[in-house]
Amino acid sequence: MDLGIAGKRALVLGASKGLGRGIAEALTAEDVIVALTGRDAAAAAKAASEIGPSAHGYALDLSKPDTLDNLLDEIAADFGAIDILVLNGGGPPPSSAADVDPDFWRAQFDTMVLAGMRITGRLLPGMRERRFGRIIAVASTSIREPIAGLTASNALRSAVAGWLKTLAGEVAPDGVTVNLLLPGRLATDRTLSFDRMDAESEGVDVATVAARSQQEIPLGRYGTPAEFGAAAAFLASRQASYITGVALPVDGGLSRSML
Repeated sequence: MDLGIAGKRALVLGASKGLGRGIAEALTAEDVIVALTGRDAAAAAKAASEIGPSAHGYALDLSKPDTLDNLLDEIAADFGAIDILVLNGGGPPPSSAADVDPDFWRAQFDTMVLAGMRITGRLLPGMRERRFGRIIAVASTSIREPIAGLTASNALRSAVAGWLKTLAGEVAPDGVTVNLLLPGRLATDRTLSFDRMDAESEGVDVATVAARSQQEIPLGRYGTPAEFGAAAAFLASRQASYITGVALPVDGGLSRSML
């Protein structure tokens, strides 16, 4: 299927590996020009070179907001206006709901919520003026079913979801769609790190923990970044122009809620 986005320009955050890279690869396969970011400049450049000539790597650390404007200026000078924005970043460390550290929460809010708002605020006016835009945020199924021990992720990703749902209604008349992707258990470094932590705490090997985890998924396996990227590419497509304000789980059926 031709998704009708060849020649469009995308900015994919956190795309030097994992789900972000899967999205960047899926978009470049549709002949989209992709600016991808990673916290490490060398890793971002390496990922871009491996993906292909239409991908270009940039260094961006979302925890350093003073760098955002300079990066967006650089990308605008290199590519012009951005048509597709993918908000993606690493998840926060595990935390307890009972232990409230204001400094921790403030830092996580700045990185997970405010940085995405600032980037969107820079790129959105151009999308509205051109009457085409796609904003896709990588969140988590935890916004529907909170995950024990991931308090910051549960709360802050829910805040992002509320903001974007509201934004979707505001910009829909201008041809801009806003959607969320909710990854479940996919084969990424983050999933592996959780499996390792559980294995260490239980005194068993990682393969045992991973097998048990996959048994809980109706499809019986972890998903792949490529499968996740394909879902993002569709939401970016012309064919998805009537889909907005949606939070789409990509989780192999693990989520039990339909809402």
